[in-house]
Amino acid sequence: MLNNFLPNDHVQTVFEITPEFLHEKGIKGVITDLDNTLVAWDQAEATPEIIEWFKHLKSSGIEVTIMSNNSEKRVSFFSEPLDIPFIYKARKPKRAAFKRAKKAMELPEEQIVVVGDQLLTDVFGGNRANLFTVLVVPIVETDGFFTRFNRLIEKRLLDYFKSKGKLNWEE
Repeated sequence: MLNNFLPNDHVQTVFEITPEFLHEKGIKGVITDLDNTLVAWDQAEATPEIIEWFKHLKSSGIEVTIMSNNSEKRVSFFSEPLDIPFIYKARKPKRAAFKRAKKAMELPEEQIVVVGDQLLTDVFGGNRANLFTVLVVPIVETDGFFTRFNRLIEKRLLDYFKSKGKLNWEE
């Protein structure tokens, strides 16, 4: 059961997730979290670097969907100017939104990666949906109320995985 919280890979930032990184793994679609994965949770718009990252993925034939537990207003304000499909109020880690994203991408699950900064929502949900998962270090150390609670549980999970030799990276 606890292995459902263990990501397949770990990176410092989404910028390490290049088309080459994805193609090596046979990945053609990215489901990415928004807050603290792409931008700080309290930043409304994409940075120039994130805009370029999306352009690079798209020009390499990689499909991208933004999936967030946040409101429609928050997610659409960020996603629509970038012309990136999105799912809001996803209720991660429930499987329904992951299934919607897979269906919209029209890709088999082995060709889709879930990228996010939280074990309890992004990684757990992606693993339950049988997708490759990549944990990203949160952009900022501050979080919303519920996420702060999740981080306490995450720390215990990460410590457990480390003690069992299942993590091969430093925090």
